[in-house]
Amino acid sequence: MEWIILIIGILIGSFLNVCIYRIPNNQSVSYPPSSCSNCNTRIKYYDLIPIVSYILLGGRCRSCGEKISLRYPSIEGLNGILYFLLYNTYGFSLSTLFFMPIVSILIVITFIDYDHMIIPYRLNIMLGILGIINILLGMYPVTAKSSLIGAVLGFGFFFLIAIVTGGQMGGGDIFLMGVLGLILGLGEILMVTVLSFITGAVISVILLLTKIKGRKDPIPFGPFIALSAVLVILFGNDILYFYYKILL
Repeated sequence: MEWIILIIGILIGSFLNVCIYRIPNNQSVSYPPSSCSNCNTRIKYYDLIPIVSYILLGGRCRSCGEKISLRYPSIEGLNGILYFLLYNTYGFSLSTLFFMPIVSILIVITFIDYDHMIIPYRLNIMLGILGIINILLGMYPVTAKSSLIGAVLGFGFFFLIAIVTGGQMGGGDIFLMGVLGLILGLGEILMVTVLSFITGAVISVILLLTKIKGRKDPIPFGPFIALSAVLVILFGNDILYFYYKILL
């Protein structure tokens, strides 16, 4: 079953690449069919097999030979691995089904924010709808009270940061924390908050040391929030255990 979940995740990962490219440009994610960004030749169905086609084509367009970014198969593989980990964490359950679209949306948010310094509100709205669905159906065990408090806390704390820093925290980040609080609840959104600043500090230093980013280059915060949320979804209990072990 794990391998079926992995393959499903990889297949959906191919669609995520379309979303990452088209959503910031206000393009439809369903039409027109995928084409080469260099020669505009429509990509044949047999060249759209996730990861496999990239390997068989040697990472290049069949028509013009233009190099295809390694990002495409990487995102496909990442989504598959996250689905695999979700299944291993929650088993064959409603929680696994609930978190699958959430981690996929967080992947899309991460790369759009990294590329364009924006988090499209439609993605936050989708996460918020999933949070409301969970309150109604109980797919993930969190109380309505905890969800509502988590939403207020996540939104309110980052809104306060935006005020104090003069708008350094973007509106997309603020709403993202709000909808994640709605999804995860009070305790988990506190973990996401702490982890987002820790991962943000560590990864930012790495980006500067490796000169991927310069000191004057803006570094979006959304990817750190998304990464922290995924870590809490997958390893929240382990993180809490490690925290209490340090304290005690």
